[in-house]
Amino acid sequence: MDSKNSPRDSADFWSRSLDRRQMLKSLGVVGSVLALSGPRGLAEAMAPTATHAQGPERSAATGAVPKRALGKTGVDVSVLCFGGAHWGRMSSEAEAMRVLHEAIDAGVTFMDNAWEYNGGRSEEWMGKALQGRRQQVFLMTKVCSHGRDKKVAMQQLEDSLRRLRTDYLDLWQIHEVIYDDDPDRHFAPGGAAEALLDAKRQGKVRFIGFTGHKDPKIHLKMLAHNFPFDTCQLPLNVFDGTYRSFEQEVLPVLNHRGIAPLAMKTLSGNGEPIRQGIITAEEALRYVLSLPVVSIVSGIDSREVLQQNLNIVRRFTPMTAAEMQALRVRVARYAMDGRFELFKSTNRYDGRIGREQHGLS
Repeated sequence: MDSKNSPRDSADFWSRSLDRRQMLKSLGVVGSVLALSGPRGLAEAMAPTATHAQGPERSAATGAVPKRALGKTGVDVSVLCFGGAHWGRMSSEAEAMRVLHEAIDAGVTFMDNAWEYNGGRSEEWMGKALQGRRQQVFLMTKVCSHGRDKKVAMQQLEDSLRRLRTDYLDLWQIHEVIYDDDPDRHFAPGGAAEALLDAKRQGKVRFIGFTGHKDPKIHLKMLAHNFPFDTCQLPLNVFDGTYRSFEQEVLPVLNHRGIAPLAMKTLSGNGEPIRQGIITAEEALRYVLSLPVVSIVSGIDSREVLQQNLNIVRRFTPMTAAEMQALRVRVARYAMDGRFELFKSTNRYDGRIGREQHGLS
């Protein structure tokens, strides 16, 4: 293991979270700001910091993939994160390897995966592809215990490490926190939250977080536990700006607490608004990168998709607050019923294993 990346030094990166009273107070402050300022004020308040804005502009001329700081961890990662779910569905393993290697060679340092993606194939392929390249990337996967106990979570960690052919993860996140009772399940004695801490203490994991795509209120219930999360993955796109909005309700809390926001569902999960000509892929990605996020987890299942996304992030310049508001207004009539955010408004994106653990067919 490279001592530079040793998880055993990760204690230095722990950030101090607000206590429960401070957190609830901050939620009230955020709500007041939103009520007073509206979407335009939100965009101005959440414009990227100078550090975030300058990084992409400096690197655009060189063709490099920009990097941003991963919250308070002391680590920088590429603004484009290579999604493992779609990639693991490619028909050819050899082509999948070529696409992932091309991404790394282009400067994509952040790799996404999950224990349950494609029945474990995504992790197995990625582990094979990263042989000899492990130290070039920041490797993340997710625990898919879905409310089961710490023992299940720790066994899944061992499965993931074996499949990924590594002895540590850079980031381990609780996957798919989407049901109202999920926070209670994960924070119950002997639950997944304890597994995260144990894995970190054992040096098998450097940083910890959680993900979800359903409702901002569920994310806020997770955050209300005042747990030392390093990251949080959440759906962010231009439609989210006005419908059950993670941008308005969750993102300000993450930034206030120094928890690194990882964006997903940037193209609405299926790219349908791009296919229908409502927005372009560049507008969609540029909008989210103009928010105070660290990286976009992007589903990549072909060289064409990879090159499209690389070209967009390489020439990225932040949208102004006025541009972001104009785009929200332009798509508002498509956003109000969740038709382009089916991961919020339907169960079509809810994983099978999670549904089974909640007694759903």
